[in-house]
Amino acid sequence: MSQYRPLSAVVLAAGEGTRMRSETPKVLHPLCGRPMLLHVIDALVALPLERIVVVVGHGAERVTKTLQEQLATELAVEFVEQRVQRGTGDAASVALTGGVFDLDAEDDLLVVPGDTPLLSAETLATLARAHREADAAATVLTAILDPPTGYGRVVRDANGAVDHIVEHADATPDELEVTEISTSIYCFRRGLLAPALRRLSPENAQGEYYLTDAVSVLKETGHAVIGVAADDPYETAGVNDRAQLAEVEATLRRRINRRWMRDGVSMTDPERTYVDATVELEPDVHLLPGTVLAGRTVVGARSVIGPDAQLTDTIVGEGAVVRQTVAHEVEIGDDATVGPFAFLRPGTRLAARAHVGTFVEIKNSDIGEGAKVPHLAYIGDAEIGDGANIGAGTITANYDGREKHRTKVGKDARISSNTVLVAPVEVGDEAYTGAGAVVTRDVPPRAMAKGVPAEITEGWLDKREAERD
Repeated sequence: MSQYRPLSAVVLAAGEGTRMRSETPKVLHPLCGRPMLLHVIDALVALPLERIVVVVGHGAERVTKTLQEQLATELAVEFVEQRVQRGTGDAASVALTGGVFDLDAEDDLLVVPGDTPLLSAETLATLARAHREADAAATVLTAILDPPTGYGRVVRDANGAVDHIVEHADATPDELEVTEISTSIYCFRRGLLAPALRRLSPENAQGEYYLTDAVSVLKETGHAVIGVAADDPYETAGVNDRAQLAEVEATLRRRINRRWMRDGVSMTDPERTYVDATVELEPDVHLLPGTVLAGRTVVGARSVIGPDAQLTDTIVGEGAVVRQTVAHEVEIGDDATVGPFAFLRPGTRLAARAHVGTFVEIKNSDIGEGAKVPHLAYIGDAEIGDGANIGAGTITANYDGREKHRTKVGKDARISSNTVLVAPVEVGDEAYTGAGAVVTRDVPPRAMAKGVPAEITEGWLDKREAERD
């Protein structure tokens, strides 16, 4: 009969991860734009949990700070520290005695490693459901692996119930032949787990307190212990080194791409399309090969990104085309076109129908509606008015050696090739510059600036139009 009890979770994230050979704590290594540990918590957050307790240890302050900054859930996520890493059994004990849980409450407890980022909410729900239906003291998520080298073996009794779990280093020759392994993912009756943990011993090859031994303790004291095999063994895989990190990331990216394609996003070559878990895409977006979308990037409907575009924390409007472009902290308006070979730096904003072309770099600038910076230009700390055209080779000289200064170019202005705009300077609406001009002072509307340093002819456009008439 199914026994309902409140459900909470403990995430074991205290290990150093020495095989990663990194100063970064293992659980903070990024996978598809999010720390590994957050993928585990994402799966847990999808369940009806009372709370999540994360046991931190190596790099505790850094792990806690990172998660607190990036968590986006109303569910209570709390942290306890395992100051000395003495094994998974000790880590679980620290979680239970850290002052987070009500010691008198009867509840069930999922225990999950922080390095299993492929784990799904559905698998965890299946584990908890089987645990309750069997009214078990402990339920072990298992997997069938061949070969099972390196993993703890699940040894069952004559009735098929779990008798004990033995670590690979402590297994007998017969136990090493077993292909059913422990995934280190469990569901426990918390009220029974706590006394079982107190009976653990570090008398083993690693000299640690193994959480797996709590299974044997519960079995020996007459409690029901069952095993549930995962449908997909790879889903339970842990990450211990950089090679496994890359394998897991490839799997996560395939999952992400598949989800977006089902939601109406086209990908010419999904294997060469990289979309972080934090990215948002609207229907009818088309991603071409070599596209990398990272951070909080958002792409509007009907936009085409790529080939070979790298956008980070960038907002793209509807119907835009962005080719062979690197953009970071940028806003690209509806129907704008960018590239090929453009570099858009933080603070750049392109209005609707703006065009930024080949070999153009823009930084901290506003490019107005319908304005064009077609090729071979540097625009920094500038405001380019609606409909303005910036000729090839134009640069804004925005730095005087100590401070940055702004340049303003008015609506429908025409900046000829190889113009240097020495900031602070303002070019008025419908003003012109001659090719190669060095503009060091403001140019009035409809005037012409030409020469080095530029001489200004006011009313130049009026005269030109009068001559044409």
